[in-house]
Amino acid sequence: MQYKKVFLCLGSNIGKGKENLSRALEYISASSKIELVKCSSVYETKAWGFKEQPDFYNQVVEIQTDFSPMELLYFCKTVEKKMGRKKTFKWSPRIIDLDILLFDNIIVKNDVLEIPHRYLRERLFALVPLAEVDSSIRLDGKGILELIAGLGGKDSVKLAN
Repeated sequence: MQYKKVFLCLGSNIGKGKENLSRALEYISASSKIELVKCSSVYETKAWGFKEQPDFYNQVVEIQTDFSPMELLYFCKTVEKKMGRKKTFKWSPRIIDLDILLFDNIIVKNDVLEIPHRYLRERLFALVPLAEVDSSIRLDGKGILELIAGLGGKDSVKLAN
C-alpha cells in the first residue's frame, strides 16, 4: 500500500460548528484507508464568497491515505451527506464542508476536482490552519507564510474559543 500525504480543510457554520468538526473527524478516523496524522486548532472565520451568513469554524487536518484523489473526494462527499449536508447554492451555509487542499505532489484539474484546491491561495481560513499543521508547504514557488502575509488583513481568522 502506497500512502499519500493529504491535507483536508473542514468547515461548518450551521448548528454547533465545533461539534460538527469533531464528528467529521470521527468519520475520517473510522476509515480503514485513512490515518489521521495531525490536526490544527479550530479557527473562527468570516464567510468567504457569500458573506451574508454566520461565521465558520474551520480546521485543517493532515492525513495519510491510499485512496486516489477521486476516491477521497467521493469519501468526503459521503461524509458530508451522512452528516446532513444539503446542496443549496454556491458558498451557502453548511453543516459540514470537507475540501481536499493538497494531495501529495499530485496535480488534478477536471470538472469535479482541482488539486491544489482552486481557491487555496486566496483563503486565509485554509492557509492559516494549514501553516499550523505544516509551515514548510510551498505553492507556486512561495512559502505558505509568504502567501498568508501577501493576503494581509483581507479576512479575519482567529482561534475559536
